[in-house]
Amino acid sequence: MIGSPVAHSLSPAIHNAAFRLYGDDWAYGSFHVAPGHVPDALRAMRELGLAGLSVTMPHKDAAFAAVDVVHESAQVCRGVNTVIVARDGKLLGANTDGDGCCDALEAFGAIISGARIVVIGGGGTARAIIDAATRRGASDIVIVNRSLQRASDAAEISNVARVGVPSEISEASVVINTTPVGMGALGDGETPFDVGLLRAQQIVLDAVYHPLQTPLLRAAQSCGAVAVDGLNMLVHQAALQQQMWLGRLPDLAVMRQAALNEIAARRARRSPIA
Repeated sequence: MIGSPVAHSLSPAIHNAAFRLYGDDWAYGSFHVAPGHVPDALRAMRELGLAGLSVTMPHKDAAFAAVDVVHESAQVCRGVNTVIVARDGKLLGANTDGDGCCDALEAFGAIISGARIVVIGGGGTARAIIDAATRRGASDIVIVNRSLQRASDAAEISNVARVGVPSEISEASVVINTTPVGMGALGDGETPFDVGLLRAQQIVLDAVYHPLQTPLLRAAQSCGAVAVDGLNMLVHQAALQQQMWLGRLPDLAVMRQAALNEIAARRARRSPIA
C-alpha cells in the first residue's frame, strides 16, 4: 500500500489474514510515498516484482493519472485505489471503494436499485460511491456538502445525482457519510448533520471506522435505523481488491476479525488508529 501517512492503516492486518487463511505466498506491507512521487512508486512495482498495490489518501487521483489502463470502476470517479499488474505488464488501475460501500450496505439489507440515497461529502470517496450506486440502479442520489462547488462537481459524474440540502436526509432510504466528521478517540461528539433528520426505516453507513461506533451511528441506532460501521466498508473493498489480485473473494469475517484484533492490540499499546 502507498499513501501519506500509512503507518497506522488496518489494511496490512486485513489482507495478511486472508493470505494466511488461504495459504497464499503473498505478503502485504505499506510504503510511505510523499505527494508528487506516485509515478515513481508505480514504476517501482515492476522493479520490485510487486503483483498488486493499494492506494490510499492522498494519492488516488495521481494513481489514476499514472496507470496504463483504467478499469471501469475508476473511469467515472477518476480515482484509483487498486493497481493490478496485467499479464502484458501494463498497470491496471481500479477503484473498489464504491462497490465495497454498496456491498457493505447490501449485506445489511439495503436495496440499491431504485433507492434514494443521500451522500454526505463531495470528495474522492463520495465520487466512487456515487458512481457505484449509479451502476447498481439508484434512482436518486442527493449530495450534501459544505462546499457547493465540490458537491456540484461530484453530481456531474452521474445522471441521477444532484446537489441537495440536509432536510432531504429524512426522505432517503440510505444515508452515507464520507466526511471525517466524528473521527477521533471519542468521536468528539460531532455529527456531519442534524441527526434529528434520521428515521427508523433507514440504513446509515459511516465511512469513519475510528471509533467504530461514531456519534452518527449511535444516533442512528437510537432512532431505530440500521447502523453500518466504516470497518464493514473497509473490509468489503479490501475483499474486492483481493478478488482482482488473486481471482477469489476471501472470507470477510476473517478479515474483519483481524482488523478488530489489531484495533484491540493498538488500544493495549495506546497507539493511534488511522
